[in-house]
Amino acid sequence: MTLEKQLIKKIYYETFLMENETHPPLQVLGEAYLAEQKNEFSDGSYIRFAQGEFYYHHQDFESAIFKWEKVNNELEPWAQKNIADAYFELNQLSAAETVYTSITTDNKILMTEISLQLLSLYIEQNKLDLAFKVIKDAVSVNPDYPNVTTIARSFYEEQQDWDSAVELAINEMIRTESFQWFEILKEYIDKGFTKTISPDYFYKVLVTLHNVDLIQFTQIVSSLWHSYKNEQTYLLWLKTINDFFSHIEVHSTDEWDNISSLYEETYFELIQGQYMLRQLHDIVPNILTNWLKMVNPSRSVFPSAAVLAWDEIFPAKIDSADVQHAEKLLLHSTNYTDDLDYSLHLFDSITQWAQNNDLEMGHRFRWLVCELADLRTNRLLVTGTSGNGKSSFINSVLGENILEDSSSNTVIFKDDAHTEINAITDATISTTNNFSDFHNMMSMHRQTYREKTCIEFKLPCKFLSKNKLAFVVTPGFNRNNDIRNETFGYLNSVDSLLFVLNADSPFTDKERDILLNIQAHAPDLQIHFLLNKIDNIYSEAEVKRVIHDTQTRIHTYFPHARVLPYSSLYTNTQQLNELTDFVNFNFEYKNLDQERTKKILFFIRKAIQYLLDKRVEMENNLVDSISWNEDILVRLNGFINNVTAFEKEKIHFITDSYRTMKHKITNDLTEHIPRLLQGCSDLISEDSDFRHIDIELNTAMNERIRNYLEQTVLPNFASSMQNWIETSNNEFLQSQSYLEEISEGLNSLCGENRIQLECDFKILDDWRRDTDRMTNRIQMEEVNIFRRFTPAQFLLKSAGKLFGSLPKNKTMLYNKYKQYLENEDFTDVTTSIINKFFLQFELFENALERDITMFFRDPFSSLKQAVEHTHLEIQEQQNTLHKMKSNPEVYRDPVTLFELRLRQYEVVLSIDKENPDTELMLETNMESIF
Repeated sequence: MTLEKQLIKKIYYETFLMENETHPPLQVLGEAYLAEQKNEFSDGSYIRFAQGEFYYHHQDFESAIFKWEKVNNELEPWAQKNIADAYFELNQLSAAETVYTSITTDNKILMTEISLQLLSLYIEQNKLDLAFKVIKDAVSVNPDYPNVTTIARSFYEEQQDWDSAVELAINEMIRTESFQWFEILKEYIDKGFTKTISPDYFYKVLVTLHNVDLIQFTQIVSSLWHSYKNEQTYLLWLKTINDFFSHIEVHSTDEWDNISSLYEETYFELIQGQYMLRQLHDIVPNILTNWLKMVNPSRSVFPSAAVLAWDEIFPAKIDSADVQHAEKLLLHSTNYTDDLDYSLHLFDSITQWAQNNDLEMGHRFRWLVCELADLRTNRLLVTGTSGNGKSSFINSVLGENILEDSSSNTVIFKDDAHTEINAITDATISTTNNFSDFHNMMSMHRQTYREKTCIEFKLPCKFLSKNKLAFVVTPGFNRNNDIRNETFGYLNSVDSLLFVLNADSPFTDKERDILLNIQAHAPDLQIHFLLNKIDNIYSEAEVKRVIHDTQTRIHTYFPHARVLPYSSLYTNTQQLNELTDFVNFNFEYKNLDQERTKKILFFIRKAIQYLLDKRVEMENNLVDSISWNEDILVRLNGFINNVTAFEKEKIHFITDSYRTMKHKITNDLTEHIPRLLQGCSDLISEDSDFRHIDIELNTAMNERIRNYLEQTVLPNFASSMQNWIETSNNEFLQSQSYLEEISEGLNSLCGENRIQLECDFKILDDWRRDTDRMTNRIQMEEVNIFRRFTPAQFLLKSAGKLFGSLPKNKTMLYNKYKQYLENEDFTDVTTSIINKFFLQFELFENALERDITMFFRDPFSSLKQAVEHTHLEIQEQQNTLHKMKSNPEVYRDPVTLFELRLRQYEVVLSIDKENPDTELMLETNMESIF
């Protein structure tokens, strides 16, 4: 046993017992110490060190410390460490820490032992920061020391410090290249403990594993790949792994199948649309290059197609040598994919994305793709020029008179157990199961919808069922080479075309030109002919001649076309059987899967173009809408100004009318009240009691004034008020009519019932109610007419009191009073009476402006709300337009990626699939890819 191991285990004292194994250790050590002291140059440190160990093992820690404190030779650092151990055992942790940290030595083993002891001490003291530092130092200084890395790993895991644990595992795996640390690191990765660590931190690990063991390397790569997936650092991981593979030699073998599959899966995930192109431009080319480099040649179709498609959409992003390599691989590859499923998935992705962005692809468009996905039914387009009997041919096959010659809609006839008729436009699908509604439905759709309508007619039909066939019947051609005919819109939704000819004049120049135009639009579409009305030919020999001549002319332009003679008037079993053979031959050798896939890809390209056009249309619509709303805003503000002026005009007119009416009544009162008061002189006689005549006269005068006001003035005032209210009503009606013109014009301009300008005519009811209240009866306090303190009245009243009791003075008083009344002008009294009379009418007058404002309040509120709404709409549209223009990639990038996916599959589809040995399914789970 080495000295270091003895010192670590504290059994150095056993070296003194080798020759005295039968004696007690303490006796042997004591005798050795005494013997040492007798030497001329004695050194008892070794004995004391050994005695300390013996005491320590017997838990006499104080004696052990005493002995070790006397050690002053080369064992002193170990003695100091042992002293600290003793303090530790005595639970004197601070003293132990002081001693441990004071030891100075170059001995790596001793320093490691001190570090491990300090680790335990700091854990005991809960000084975790110091514990982390001391164990990291220990690993850094002496990683090969027994169990030091195991202890460190255990400590990190207990503390759940996964960053430190991962760091330890990485460093040890690089240092030792051991399988144990590979398994530990992989476990950490699989449990998700490395997600927050930058991917480039693992670069050296990848280098080490690649040099040591490819199996371990691929397993770690796979684990890291899946751990970073859906994390913010995912793209950085892809950059890291791409950089790694770019600097090593890779040969396509089965060893790389897992990594190749990861590249494949990742590529298809990246082009689904969750990333912007600016994020992908520096990543995807390297992904494709590395994928192509390691893919098994038997599975090189997709990476090759992806490289070529990416290079086509984003030129010069991939090295030309890699592009050439992809072309070469593709040339010798076989496509094993399910083309139809992929194309349908791509179309569904586009329609779903369009819906999420408030775009509608249209029912008719989606219906056509759904029809193409049904491989159980062959689709035969039937058309021809008008008058050739196309409708009668269809009716003869169906066994019912359904079609009319004048039909201007496309009708699709399909076999079904029950009759069902669907009218399909881009906007709606309307359904009926009533046969009698068919022609009404077609007529209604022609009149109602400007957009194209197709009618899906399901009905029980033996011929369609037997031949698994659907007829797509388009309107006849009326003009030469008319590309606006609906037929051109359905050329890519059918499997073959049957052109109906008239046996009386078959294959005219007009029909030839139409068909050549059709062939230019759909060069792969098979074209065949039905020679209808063959019954019009008088002899069998002539029939043969007509058929032969027609075939000869047709084969000049369409060498593979077949011509079938037919009579719609004499439908029989033999004729239907011949038609069946004709149909079966037409579809027998078709690779329907491949052809339908091409047609769906055609519609996908149309969908992509639709999205691109829609983007431009959206921006233009926003610009137009903003301009239109700004114009509306100017109009609304103009309306508000006009209504404000109109309101002021009505306030002025109505209040001025009221004041004019009131002024007239005031003039009448000013004229009549004085005369009425002066006429009260007839109430005085020589027999009057002049001592109280002032009181009697004042009462009588008030009574006459009240009667005058109630019986004459108020009725006249009430009549005038009613006339004024009627005049005001006419003004209000005129105002309402003006506002209705404004609202109708604005709503007509907006195309919706956006604003209603309704005035408050309840104001007139309030005025009528107030008029009834004010003119019903007088409510006025008695006026002091004859009891005021004017000099004349004072003298009269004084004279009355002094002389009124004397008969001889009554004549004099009579004459004075009468003279006073007849000559007094009563101006002040009249003014007072008028003021009191008009008090409530003046209050009414003061509220007129407020009432008229209330009449216009709701229209003003509606106009202001419309202004605010328009302001908000303009702001929202401007924000949307700004966002669209400043971030065009938000819309453009997904559409570009759709185009990329389409293009790469068009490349895939270009591979020859006619070899029966290649009709296998791709072993890769395509669902995980798409």
